[in-house]
This record gives sequence, structure tokens and C-alpha cells, in this order.
Amino acid sequence: MRKALRGVLSLAMLIGTVSATGASAGAATAAEPAALRSAVGDSGTSTDIKDRILAIPGMSLIEEKPYPGYRYFVLDYTQPVDHRHPSKGTFQQRITLLHKDTSRPTVFFTSGYNVSTNPSRSEPTRIVDGNQVSLEYRFFTPSRPSPADWSKLDIWQAASDQHRVFAALKKIYSKNWLTTGGSKGGMTATYYERYYPKDMDGVVAYVAPNDVVDKEDSTYDRFLADVGTKECRDKLNGVQRQALVRREPLEKKYRQYAADNGYTFTTTGSLDKAYEAVVLDYVWAFWQYSLLADCDSLPADAKSATDQAIWDSVDSISGFSAYADQGLETYTPYYYQAGTQLGSPDIKQPWLGKLSRYGYQPPRTFVPRSIPMRFQPGVMRDIDNWVKHRADHMLYVYGENDPYGAERFQLGAGARDSHVFTVPDGNHGATVAGLVPAENATATAAILRWAGVSPAAVQADPAKAKPLAKFDAVLDKRDLTTEHRLGHRRP
Repeated sequence: MRKALRGVLSLAMLIGTVSATGASAGAATAAEPAALRSAVGDSGTSTDIKDRILAIPGMSLIEEKPYPGYRYFVLDYTQPVDHRHPSKGTFQQRITLLHKDTSRPTVFFTSGYNVSTNPSRSEPTRIVDGNQVSLEYRFFTPSRPSPADWSKLDIWQAASDQHRVFAALKKIYSKNWLTTGGSKGGMTATYYERYYPKDMDGVVAYVAPNDVVDKEDSTYDRFLADVGTKECRDKLNGVQRQALVRREPLEKKYRQYAADNGYTFTTTGSLDKAYEAVVLDYVWAFWQYSLLADCDSLPADAKSATDQAIWDSVDSISGFSAYADQGLETYTPYYYQAGTQLGSPDIKQPWLGKLSRYGYQPPRTFVPRSIPMRFQPGVMRDIDNWVKHRADHMLYVYGENDPYGAERFQLGAGARDSHVFTVPDGNHGATVAGLVPAENATATAAILRWAGVSPAAVQADPAKAKPLAKFDAVLDKRDLTTEHRLGHRRP
């Protein structure tokens, strides 16, 4: 722990701009239900890890899945809907636990979305050869209170979820803890560190956007005007433009596609708005998930390409199901947060001229009108300021060609033992392994050091740092379309 390195933040500092009042989630109030007051206990009556975990009040087993060398559990944990008022209801939050050994460090992972119920390892988990706790973000089903009070979906409440899970498991997993995640998960790891800086021994955040001023997004426009090569940009711009020039025949195809798949468009308000939203995602989504080499697969001359070729290119990169009601439903919590606290990109795409009818549509378009939303502009400024001046044992990894990296976290003079690195030609799947050798070694050595498992050879020479666990084709397989979500509007 970094208790010796941290000053104790006041309650107001912990909560920051999220709320001017309320009690810390870590301290139970007198009105708190008994199940929540005692949820951090560990009876110690059994040596079997499953028994020890299930002895935690509020923890229940959904299933255990076998995996060689590990125990893997899918769990539910009882959480308060409102950490400031724990007596006002609870919900079940889904957790998975990849158990290796209580003598190993533990990595706390969240994607910022749903949790996968299949065994997997994040990169830091492999590097430290540790345990992994993965948490489903609140309000992503089934981890959603019923009825859903959407005002309780904010970054402080979510950080408090993580804090309670950590406190519940720390007595069992007593070695060092790191927190990690990619994209929205990297944002989540950052926010957790900001509100509970004494919990974790290090933060590894991948491709985490940092939209400090939501109304000022010109950085993204400048990025898209220069990313990759002119030849590739021209191809992408040409396909996107043709998708709008040929709106009538392609929307006819879209209408049939929707009918065949049972898609509806109540949330966006029309098929036309959903169609344009998909098309306007095209350029961003390419650079987010593709590599420069993938430009070879784009239509070489968009004007002479068939309607089917334009459709196929847009569908493969943006996904025509993304803005149907059925595609949006799962991600309502994200769009709600983007429109209330996180912010979201708003790009101009001048090569489209007057072909766009709606412009880059805001998060409000993608959230049912029955859910009220109001943007809180001070929240991200608080986070950004904290990282610049208080970052300690924090590592950020970005991809050179990933649009989300255009607005990234930066370290100021107050940062300690922290780093921001960029993977050359990398996209939204950037990893420590993709860094240039010197930065790879620095990052890996830092992760091992923060986890308390740095070998003597690495302590003497950080250039020798490498993952402690061997690559596992199943555990370490990555799928960006599920890990970071397809479509730029869902980081």
C-alpha cells in the first residue's frame, strides 16, 4: 500500500465535484443494513477458497467453472444502490474471480461494461502471475437495481462499488492489488484511484479517453485530418461520402435489413437518424479498431464501387445494427454516463459538406426519453486535475492511431512514479507488449514493482522485465469488439 506516500484526503476532496454532501462509501452509517455493515468480513473457518469467499456476507455463488491451474468463480455481491444512503435498497452486482493463490498479488479488472463469465486474464494479471477480480459495471444488466434510479449511476457510485468489493476480498487476498481496464475500463480504473487512492498499489489504464471539456473537441478533428496516410484517409472519406450520396438506395437496403432482423428505431427516432449515425461513425471506427495495413481492403474508388461494396465496408467497420433499439439497449448505461458526466466526441468531418442532416449526434439521441439526463461539466475537470497533480503509481498506454488517444490523460509536476506511453501505429487495442522495447521494459518493471513481485534481476536491471506467467491461448486471447465495444461512441 502507498499509505506512507499519500496524504489523507478530506471527505470533500474524495467526493470532489460529484457531490458536495454525503458520506464516504467506505464508512457504514447507523442506518445501514446488517448485511452491508458486515460485508467485509472473512470467517476464516475453512481453508477452501470457495468457502472463504462465500463466507463474506452478501457474496453468493452463481457457478464455478474449471480451468487448469486456477479456480474460477462467477459470483453475485450485494451492493447498496446508493452508497451515501445504504439503507435505501440494494442490488446484486456480478463479479468473477480467477483464483490462483492467496500468496499472489491480485488485479482488479473492469471493462466499464458487462463482465464476461468465461475465464480470461488481463495483461497485468499475466505480467504479475496473479489472481484477477472482474467487476460488472453498475446498471449493466443483470447488475441493475430494480426499479432503476438512473441518478445513482455516476462515477463516484461505481468507484464505491469497487471499493466495497476490494474491502470484502482484501482479508483473503492480502498481497498487493492493481486496478486495470481498457478504454471505459481504463477510465473506470482512473476514477476509482481518484476517489479511493489508498486501496490500490498501482493503476494500469489502457487507451483511456479524457474528455475534459465536452464542448471543445477540435483536437479530434485535427487528429483525423492527419492520422495514417493521405491515401488511406481519402479512401475512407470517399466511402463515407458515398454512403450519404446514395442514402436512398442504401436506406432501402437498411429497411429490409431491419425487417429481416426485427430491428426497430424508437430510441433514435427514425431509421434515417440511425443510418446516418452508423455512417458518421465509419472513419472514426476504422482508426479505432483497424491498422494502417487494413486500408488495402477498402474500396479503391468509392465513386465507382457498387452499392453493395459501400454497404459492406460501412457494415464491417461501423455495424448497421449499432443504433437499432436492440443494439442500443445493452449500452444505455454508457450513453447515459456520456451525456451526464463522461462527455463524448463531437467531430465535424468537413469532407461530407452538407450531406449530413443531423451532424454528430449527442448521447441524448441514444438514451430513451423516459430517462432524464443533465450534464455535469465539472466532473471530468476534477478528474483531470487530480491525475495531473496527484498521480502515483499510474501507467497509461495509448495507441498512436487511436482517435480516443487525441484527448488523453497527461501527467503534471505533481505526478510520482507514473508514465504515459504510446504504441507506434497502435489502435484501441494498444498493450504494454506493443510498446517499443525500452518503454515495454519500463512499464513491465513498474507493474511488477507495484505488485510487489519484482524479481531481484529486474530490480537490478529493469530492462530484464517480462511477464511472470506464460502466454495462455485461451486466457490471454483478446477480442476488441467485445473488450472495448464496437463503434466509437462506446469507448
